[in-house]
Amino acid sequence: MTERGMIQNKDRFLNNIANKLGRKRQIAPVEIPKWSKLPQYEVFKDHSQDELMNELVQHCSKIHTSVTITSRDRLKETFHEEIKKLGGQSIVHWNDERFDQFELTGALREQQKEQGVDVHAWKPELGNYNIKKAEQANIGITFADIALAESGTVVLLSDSGKGRSVSLLPRKYLAVIPKSIIVARMTQATEKIHEIAEEKGRMPSCINFISGPSNSADIELRLVVGVHGPVEATYIIIEDA
Repeated sequence: MTERGMIQNKDRFLNNIANKLGRKRQIAPVEIPKWSKLPQYEVFKDHSQDELMNELVQHCSKIHTSVTITSRDRLKETFHEEIKKLGGQSIVHWNDERFDQFELTGALREQQKEQGVDVHAWKPELGNYNIKKAEQANIGITFADIALAESGTVVLLSDSGKGRSVSLLPRKYLAVIPKSIIVARMTQATEKIHEIAEEKGRMPSCINFISGPSNSADIELRLVVGVHGPVEATYIIIEDA
């Protein structure tokens, strides 16, 4: 049995490529070059966390995404309000410890008990049943793992309880964003992903970058929002997180 993370026949493959190119294979480790200019680090370089949040909110107006900023104390109330705006009915959400941490698991139970909303938490052991529930759901809810101020993008790192279908298949998508996870742009996001991979010894099974609801300009160069995937996207930013 092949061990997880092992690459089979790597040396033979690389030696074959080197032979085809008519040169010896370079065995020495590759050194990361030291660049004299790093413009990717200049964007929002001196911004505070509040300023990064404001940049994200401003950009969301350009990507057809609604944003609500709330405090930790008002999060539960705001959560109920946004679900109501999105039409309730049925919800699928990540099985993520942050729902407990921010007391949203109880809020979802209240939606189920008091509003009659069908609520399903992603459970790996249920297999394809999770996907069917996501297909039928009106709202998919996740926490963001990283958010990019420059583009209004949320980054989702899939895991056993964090199925990617939750953000892709429901009609509407709701992301909860603690202010502390907002970074300037893709540069800082890739650095954080690298740190996570180093810490856990592996990359996430899937990394999704979501910038608003689905859209396409392929048809006669006209922008159409809601072509595939969620037709509406909403962010809740927890300001004092």
